[in-house]
Amino acid sequence: MHWLLIGYMFLFIHRPFEVWPALGDMHVERVYMLATLAAWVLYPGKRWLPNAQHAAYAFFAFAVLVCWLMSPWMERSQPMIEDYFKIVVFYVLLVTTIHDERGLKQVVVAFLAIMAIYLTHSLREFIGGRFTYRMGISRMIGVDGSLGDPNSFGATIVFALPFIPALWKAGVGGRFGQLVLIGYLGLSTLCILLTGSRSSLIGLVVWALLLALTSKRRWLLLALFAIAAPVCFIALPESLQTRFETIINPEVGPANAKESGEGRIQGLMMGFELWASNPLTGIGPGAWRPATHSFIESHNLYGQLLGELGTLGAIGFIAILACFWSNYSRVRAALRERPDWRNDLVFQVAGAVAMGVFLLLFMGNFGHNLFRYSWLWYGGFLIIARHCVDVRLAEWEAGPEEYSTTYDEYEVELPHGWIAHPGHVRG
Repeated sequence: MHWLLIGYMFLFIHRPFEVWPALGDMHVERVYMLATLAAWVLYPGKRWLPNAQHAAYAFFAFAVLVCWLMSPWMERSQPMIEDYFKIVVFYVLLVTTIHDERGLKQVVVAFLAIMAIYLTHSLREFIGGRFTYRMGISRMIGVDGSLGDPNSFGATIVFALPFIPALWKAGVGGRFGQLVLIGYLGLSTLCILLTGSRSSLIGLVVWALLLALTSKRRWLLLALFAIAAPVCFIALPESLQTRFETIINPEVGPANAKESGEGRIQGLMMGFELWASNPLTGIGPGAWRPATHSFIESHNLYGQLLGELGTLGAIGFIAILACFWSNYSRVRAALRERPDWRNDLVFQVAGAVAMGVFLLLFMGNFGHNLFRYSWLWYGGFLIIARHCVDVRLAEWEAGPEEYSTTYDEYEVELPHGWIAHPGHVRG
């Protein structure tokens, strides 16, 4: 079942049926999901993990459905609704079938591996001449059609970055794994720069600074960052240099680049206006363009939330954030009891999710990411991680304290299924 979920993750991120139209005519994604659902029905080990975040997601999904049904533009936004509830279905499959650390490790490693394939394919197409010309520059795009826009593509890359240090600290793959992660970081950085997305570059810088400041080797990382940043900037074509310079000096770029930046603020203000006109349910999910007669989306998470889903959606969204915080706090509390577990993957994944959510909220100031798969996928990762931590603590508390010692030469079998291996003890 785990591999079926990983296969769907590949289809959802890379979306080969959008790259090769023949696969789209065969409805590959729909057939695959139906087969996965059939396997899930027969899967004997499925069960719900007890967690309040399920209720928060259920309420938000209910709010999305109600706001859509109340919207005058429900027919035009139906495709977006279908896509969102596909993500909800995958979330249900994820949290009902993966309940252990091994399964969590599989899906997280697979997630980054799929991202690497997606980025590599997109870079290959860019080198072959596939790009979009916008804001006076040639900009890299993703190979897919759904999130392949330069800004969306760049944001997708940024939101996956927190899992790089998580796998690094957990020692996944050993030395070879570290080399692969370094290569993936370089690939991610290159793709972000080639998109010409200012918001994605800001997200990359914020992630790098937070990573450095929270590390024990902060001064080394800050020094490396200070060296790498200007080198990367100088290596860029002049057109991209000018593009990124508009972040701090809008006057050096074309007028439409300045207007694009101001559009983020306008999206927020327009969201407040729409909320004031439709306080309970907003204008409906995916109805921004027809309701505002705009050629672009809101480009602002908070304007999108209030304008499209109103108070009902805002309550659900706040509940989701509260559950993210509650689950992460529980994992942090467990670390205070067992600090020697700090670098284990289950704890590192929880930290990566927390950083990912922060980046989603931060970059929400520049983009409309309310219905991104990241909110549900990362929530699923965190719920599984918290469950694994609770299981660990229960087993540790049930085990005799006299066996929590180090054995350097022998492997000893202990009560309660505990085994002491050379160098450490695990429950």
